[in-house]
Formats: sequence, C-alpha cells, structure tokens
Amino acid sequence: MNNISFLICFGLYACTMIILGWFVSRNQKSGEDFLLGGRSLPMFLTLGSTVATMVGTGSSMGAVGFGYSNGWAGMLYGLGGAVGILLVAWLFAPVRKLRFMTMSEELSYYTGASHLIKNIVGLLIFVASIGWLGAHILGGSLYLSWATGIDMTVAKIIIALAFAIYVVIGGYSAVVWTDTIQALILFFGFILMAILAVIHVGGWEAIQQAMAPEALSFLAVDKLGVVPALSLAMVISVGVLATPSYRQRIYSGKDVSSVRRSFVYTGILYLFFSILPAIIGMAAFTMNPSLENSNYAFLFATSFLPSLVGLVVLIAGLSATMSSASSDAIAAVAIVMRDLYTIITGRMPPENKAIMLSRWMLVLVIGLALIFALTSNDIISYITKMISTLMSGLFVCSILGRFWLRFNWQGALAALAGGAGVSTAVLVHDRWLAYWGNPCIPSVLASLAAAVIVTLVTPASKMSREEALEVITRERESRPESVPAPLRSGK
Repeated sequence: MNNISFLICFGLYACTMIILGWFVSRNQKSGEDFLLGGRSLPMFLTLGSTVATMVGTGSSMGAVGFGYSNGWAGMLYGLGGAVGILLVAWLFAPVRKLRFMTMSEELSYYTGASHLIKNIVGLLIFVASIGWLGAHILGGSLYLSWATGIDMTVAKIIIALAFAIYVVIGGYSAVVWTDTIQALILFFGFILMAILAVIHVGGWEAIQQAMAPEALSFLAVDKLGVVPALSLAMVISVGVLATPSYRQRIYSGKDVSSVRRSFVYTGILYLFFSILPAIIGMAAFTMNPSLENSNYAFLFATSFLPSLVGLVVLIAGLSATMSSASSDAIAAVAIVMRDLYTIITGRMPPENKAIMLSRWMLVLVIGLALIFALTSNDIISYITKMISTLMSGLFVCSILGRFWLRFNWQGALAALAGGAGVSTAVLVHDRWLAYWGNPCIPSVLASLAAAVIVTLVTPASKMSREEALEVITRERESRPESVPAPLRSGK
C-alpha cells in the first residue's frame, strides 16, 4: 500500500469525523449537553457507541496478538467483555433514573454521600481514564506506523490530534455519532479480514496444521492453564464493570429501558465478534510464526490484502482505537468538571463557562494520555496491570454499594486499598504472577474481603440512600456559591 495514499485517506477520514462532530453539536448550550449529550441519547446511538468503544484497542490489536501467540485464547478478551457488558445491563442500567453525572457520584451515593469517597474515586477514575486513553493512542499509533512507516512517536502525536480535534469541538454528541459510524466500519473491516485471511493461508486445515494442538483446545485452556485463562477473561469483565466510559452511557441514555437493551445487544454482538480476532491471529501465525512482536500480528495479516481492502481494514482498526479513545477522553473530563474542579475550588464550574472549560480540560487530558503512551509499547500488559491495580476496588465498591445497604465509606476505602495493595504484591512476585496470569482474581478477592470486614466492624451510615441522593443532586445542580467545600472525611 502506498504510504502517501494511506495518509491522504486517513486525513480525509479524520476530517469527515471532525465535520460530523461539529454538525451534530451545533446546539449545545450547557456543560451537561457537552459531557452527556443532554441525557437524551436514543437506543441506537447508545448501542453504536458502546459497540465501538468495546471493539477498541484491546479487542483488535491486543486480542489478535494474543490469538497469534495462544490460538483460541484470543477469544477470552471478547468473552470477558461480553459477560461484563451483560452484567452492566442487568445490574447497573437502573441507576440511570438517579441522574448521576459521574461514577464517583454513584459510589458516593452508596456510601452516605461521602465527599471523601467521591474525591478519592474521582482521582482514581481520572488516572484510570488517562491509562485507557493512553492505551488507545498506543494502539492507533501502531496501526499508523505500520501502514506508513513513520516514526512511532510521530504516529502517537498524529493519532492523539486526530481524535482530539473532533472531541474538543463536538463533545459527547460528537463521540456517540462518530462512534456509531466507526462501529459499522470496524465490523465490516474485521469480518472481511477474517474471511480473506483464512482463504489466503489455504483454509482452516492449514491453520490447524500450523498451530500447536493445545492452542486449538477450548479457549486454549490446555496452553494457558485454567487459572490464567479465567484470570484474563475476568480482568476484562471487571474492566467493563468498573470503566467510567460505560457508566457514561448509562447516565446519558434516554431511559433505563433503552440503556439496558443497547447493552444486551452489544453483549451479543461482541460475543460474536470475539471469534474474529482469534481467527485473524491464528491466520497471521500460519503466514509467519516468527514475528518479534505479537502486537503486529493484525497489521502483518493485512500485508497480503489488495490495496483497497487493506485500506478499509486499517481504517477499521484505527476506527476501533479512535472510538474508544474519544469515549475515555470524555469520561475523564466529566470527572474533572464534576469532581476534581470541586476539590480545588469547592464549587461546581460556572454554567456559562462549562463548555469552554470542558474543552480546555480535554486538551489537558489527551496531552497527559499522550505522555503515558510515549512510555509503553505492550497493550495487553498495559491494560491488565492498570485494571487490576486501579479498578478491582472500584468494581467491588460498585457491586457491594449497589446491593448492600450496610456498605459504608470505611468499607469503600478498605476495598480500594486492599485491591491495589494485593495487585501490586502479585506484580512484583514473578512466581505469583506466573500462576495467576494477572493480578485480577487475588486483587478482587482481597478487595471484597477487606470491604466486607471493615464495613461490618465500623458504624453504619446514618444517612439514607434517599438523603444521600438529595445531597449529591443539590451539590451538582445548585449555584456555584452554594456548593459546600468537599474536603471532609466521611459524610
């Protein structure tokens, strides 16, 4: 494929996304319009945006690379993601009616409107969103560098600028519309890629001969081992349940029913999609079993395609990374505007400045993520380490808080600290890490145990859920000068 031709096509694609983002966001009037699309997104936009976000960097480049190295284990990413989004639909779609703006508000509600929990969770989610965003920039730059031959650092900067422009201009409305279009492109591209890859290598029989028998076992459990395989699926599922960008879909949806239906449809589609990266990865292994970096398996597999088809497939891959990146950028800025701004100033942003402040914060967030992306080149380990360390506690807090009225802010603190501590311990012990595959399972179990024990031995919150919701809503919707300072412990 001609490098200049690809750059021109990518430039036209990015410009189209920018124009679309501007067009759909012309009537934004408030910060809530910019960050949540006015809380009125119809089901088809929630569906399209959620699908595009899930079929992101890990599901495309990361899962294909894992399939290249481990056969049917490439499905584990998709299987875990499908379980995660179906659980979100079942467990958390009803919180739409509570009109939260951020996940930190939701967890604060579960703990007696604790400002301490809201502030800590806000900081953690901000860091996690930066991490996710950095992973997407990294994945997109690998595509672009492979397709054009440009330096990786330059490619990372180009990818960051490409999606930053339309997100800064259009906000959340731009994200959901561009995501929906990108979802169509990437599904078409990946299906086409899988079919042509199998044909090119000589059919499924050729793949069976090339791959080790254990890699062709059910989910490659014979190769990975039961515990590491379960751990990989679980870490992705936990990531979906605790990632703020999926909560953003709930908070911005038209109603509970539309959110739940869109998530169920997403889970079914994603379960089907999970087969494709594994097949592409195994086909790439059949073509060349000696790639130095398995993350390039997807890109290598495009080398045999006709120029036009290869262009579509690579644009599809870039669509996957850019759609996920734009969603995480908006989620991070919602945290900045709702939570971090109040930590610093003690009040909500002035309504007449909310959109402009959000745009400046988007520039800051994407800039920070770019710095993180410049320091890493391994997508799967980047994602799984971050989820286990930062998000296991958030997952436990959200599950316990949703269904256990006794849960309090002390238990939430214990969950966050316990999960992060055990994850770090596993990561620094090679033997433990080899046994578990990643720290997710011990991290979640430790977080759960700590949360339950500490909650039971500390006083229950004196504030009811109804009173907590009233406090959170009043703080969010009141005039800036009437919002109380947030840096208090407990309630």
